[in-house]
Amino acid sequence: MVYDVLKALHIVAAIAWMAGLLYLPRLYVYHADAPAGSPQSETFKVMERRLLRGIMTPAMVAVWVFGLALAWRGDWWHAGWWQMKFSLVVGLTLVHHLYARWRKDFAADRNTRPARYYRWWNEVPTLLMIAIVFLAVLKPF
Repeated sequence: MVYDVLKALHIVAAIAWMAGLLYLPRLYVYHADAPAGSPQSETFKVMERRLLRGIMTPAMVAVWVFGLALAWRGDWWHAGWWQMKFSLVVGLTLVHHLYARWRKDFAADRNTRPARYYRWWNEVPTLLMIAIVFLAVLKPF
């Protein structure tokens, strides 16, 4: 029963984290087109900060805590699929930190990238998530 509860908590946290990883770059797309100092820009700054600090970062921490607890309970450490999944989650974590760095640039009105740049980055978490889900469900190796 403990394993199933950990798995459910891990899935809930992953959904919350992914929602943020998909939404934050979309906010950046719109923010990149807003003039610095404008009311729209200031609103985006608040939305981005709250999303990152209030939802995404706690969800990311929960994904890691519950995921590592699952690996321990299931003794998955040496499974090839788990090691690949772990690597991809490290990749998602790096994307999260990259998004956080960009949020600081927007907060200081230092963004120099066009909206198209953030549209492309909006797809990266999706690709990683697809691979992670297939590895976790199929356990191919």
